[in-house]
Amino acid sequence: MNISQLIEKAFEAREAAYIPYSGFAVGAALLTADGKIYTGCNIESSSYSPTNCAERTAFFKAVSEGERNFAAIAIVGGLKEKKKGETQLCPPCGVCRQVMMEFCDTSFMVILAVSPDEYNIYTLEELLPLGFGPNNLKK
Repeated sequence: MNISQLIEKAFEAREAAYIPYSGFAVGAALLTADGKIYTGCNIESSSYSPTNCAERTAFFKAVSEGERNFAAIAIVGGLKEKKKGETQLCPPCGVCRQVMMEFCDTSFMVILAVSPDEYNIYTLEELLPLGFGPNNLKK
């Protein structure tokens, strides 16, 4: 799976976003170490707190099916009417970064894309410097 294909999967996932309040659709495609892809979209709630981000949706789907080793995630987002090439770079929120820290090492790739040809790649360490994770709790 190349980066452009992973980004395409994120755009496909974005189409399912449930966003009646913000109108801001996000899609994510999570690549496991063995090449499987789990997708997610953002899902809003009228009381806001239970809203779930696309990244966490993808992670929770994967983890609930036994996955624990991840290589990369592609994230795309923007107002619903914006299409590929019109969206904006959409970095993960702090809660999503913390979930990534729970299941990934700091070299995990986070791909923020506007289109399959226009993207930036960051490591989790770049997005969450001095992150607190499972290794901090080992004796």
